Amino acid sequence: MYNSFKHKISSEDNKTFHIFVQIPMELGWIENVRAIFNNICKCKLKYTSKDDHYANFEGDVSLQTTAICHYYFLFTANGKNWTVTKAGITDNKSASNNENWWKLAVNFRTPEWSKNAVMFHIFVDRFAQDKSFSIKNVEKIPYRTIHTNWDEKPTIGANSEREWNTDFYGGTLKGIEEKLDYIQSLGTSIIYLSPISKSQSNHRYDTGDYEIVDPYLGKNEDLKSLCEQAHKRGMYVIVDAVFNHTGNDSKYFNQYGTYPNLGAFQSDKSPYCKFYKKDCNNQFCYWWGMKNLPECDGNSQEWKNYILGEGGIIDLWFSLGIDGLRLDVADELTDEFIMGIRKAVHRNKKDGLILGEVWENPMRMNRGYISSGLAMDTVMNYQIVDALIRYYKYCDVNKLQSTIKMILSEYPDESISCLMNFTSTHDISRIVNILGCDCFNRYSQWGWNLINESLEWAKNFKMSKEEYEKGKQILKSYICVLAFLPGTFSVFYGDEIGLEGIGNLLNRKPYPWKNKDEELLELFKKIGNLKKGNDFLKTAQLNIIQIDPAKIIYERTTEEEEILVVASRVNQRTEINLPEKYHNFEIIFNLEDCDKEYLAPYGAIILKKGSLDTS
Repeated sequence: MYNSFKHKISSEDNKTFHIFVQIPMELGWIENVRAIFNNICKCKLKYTSKDDHYANFEGDVSLQTTAICHYYFLFTANGKNWTVTKAGITDNKSASNNENWWKLAVNFRTPEWSKNAVMFHIFVDRFAQDKSFSIKNVEKIPYRTIHTNWDEKPTIGANSEREWNTDFYGGTLKGIEEKLDYIQSLGTSIIYLSPISKSQSNHRYDTGDYEIVDPYLGKNEDLKSLCEQAHKRGMYVIVDAVFNHTGNDSKYFNQYGTYPNLGAFQSDKSPYCKFYKKDCNNQFCYWWGMKNLPECDGNSQEWKNYILGEGGIIDLWFSLGIDGLRLDVADELTDEFIMGIRKAVHRNKKDGLILGEVWENPMRMNRGYISSGLAMDTVMNYQIVDALIRYYKYCDVNKLQSTIKMILSEYPDESISCLMNFTSTHDISRIVNILGCDCFNRYSQWGWNLINESLEWAKNFKMSKEEYEKGKQILKSYICVLAFLPGTFSVFYGDEIGLEGIGNLLNRKPYPWKNKDEELLELFKKIGNLKKGNDFLKTAQLNIIQIDPAKIIYERTTEEEEILVVASRVNQRTEINLPEKYHNFEIIFNLEDCDKEYLAPYGAIILKKGSLDTS
């Protein structure tokens, strides 16, 4: 194998690329040099010059828009065929494994502000009331109940379908605005809001009216005000967009006659009738069979016009100041519809973010989610979160190694740089519970799936003090690893102060403003601001140095800057044995009083090349 190979690809328009390669002449007479893109020969390179050691070849190639294009090189020297990948120059007959191919994005860039960011994910009803909030000032809806005590547990169960998820605490958009100092103290640059449109439930994934903010949250003007105040602080706001289905209690479907207009459920003469999908028996389709969530027809021109068209819903939301969308159940939207979303978003904001909820590897689903460069920018990183949980809970080294390898080789670099690496979400148990309790099913699809899914069990579950302390100790090491992986470090409101919650109802408790774990909070602030303060991480490569049952070591590097992350997954003192190159690095973060030779139990250190920054 020969490793002495250099190449450079440059472009002025990100569509036509100039390729320059240098091949060591020690191999002999070099000819037939080719650049192979996605296993197809796209460019034959011409000899241009040589020096004492290299023969130089150059060429130009035009490529179609795509978020990811893998490439390598072939050439012949003295009649022998050679292959060139990141692994070096070899005499392999093929380069079928793309793990060592280089990657290129063609006419595809994700927003700079979304890279290496710290995101704060807010379930709006449960975060903060504003000082002027009063039940007397909002619309009274018969089946909604209001908690009079902010610290009460969420209601689990219901007497009827319409009472499910209809207990409200009164968190508002103004309440969020009043807490911007706190949010920003975490290093936050992106605020991600759960759905805010008028809906029948507290989670608001069952939209009633896309055109107005739910009256229990405030008004459209409150969203505009929040965005304006966030922008003044250099922060961005994205909102949850639910376009796969609406609520059955909506002005579009209107099953209960709540709204004065004629809904699709009531008559096929409704102006909204073509919004919805029907089966071969002309019956409405419901998302996962849930009768409160009629499915929308992504192929309907009427539906597309309403959401995507000029003057439509996306235009309305962006006119109020938002900066991007998180697409709910993005894998159930059509590729064409997502492409339409991209056009609508970019019509309003050229660097607007489109983040998709896709649980599986999006590159293996035969869809153009992000690979086409014409749809979403990136996805929620369920893959890495699951793998990291399994590593810390079950010592699954292979899962973490293979998942990181998969992401680095298969995902576009532009998308990797803004992957949503979350602590928890509204759909899974709280991270402190996951790491501290033994009630999760190791052998299920996801590391956060419970052994007992009973609502009655969840309602009565209580984390012991010992379980909490265990979960907290592991969590401190865990977030040191998660936060500095490529992408966005997303904190689900309350995870930063140890908020507990089993399952996806009790994980949505109100934020305990009077009962915060201050020690954990200070750690999240340090981690978030350290990530924010190292801007080079936007483009830094990830290199895994070591993953074993006791520790994980990885580096993030550019040509100019480099950090090394070292973290323990065990409750014992662990020897590190760092390679010599790191001996002169400065420790810029130290968890649990570690040093360069030993990690404390669940300890961590972060080192930086040539840095004296100890913030």
